[in-house]
Amino acid sequence: MKHLPGDVIQLARAGTFEVIVHGCNCFCTMGAGIAKTIKQAFPAAYQADLATVTGDQAKLGTISFAEAFIGDHKVIIVNGYTQYHFKGPGRKVDYDAVRGVFAVVKSQFSGLRIGYPAIGAGLGGGDWKIISRIIDAELAGEDHTFVQYRA
Repeated sequence: MKHLPGDVIQLARAGTFEVIVHGCNCFCTMGAGIAKTIKQAFPAAYQADLATVTGDQAKLGTISFAEAFIGDHKVIIVNGYTQYHFKGPGRKVDYDAVRGVFAVVKSQFSGLRIGYPAIGAGLGGGDWKIISRIIDAELAGEDHTFVQYRA
């Protein structure tokens, strides 16, 4: 896993990544955290989320995605369903769902440059040490980068 300070969305727009992954809940809200920013920056990603069944716990560990063209390059925005609930205290991120999401990402987007924030470690309440190990294991052999947010 590579580490890079910055803004994953701006880096994707600049062509640093071909795929960006962020964590979502299963209720099609994209109303807080980076999901809200993704919703505003890439409306097609929100439309892909809305095309899934709202509140379906079976989405955990799966993805929806959309493509956006920025100038002469394409960015694929992956909505990774890593948590069911989004309200209340405590850990909401599901570590098995994180594993499932990144297994799918590797299966569908192998060979592409992949960037992601600290999925599940902010509003999801998860432990980044655990989550980063899961991501690193699932994306073994891929060009993938954790983007530590810095404006």
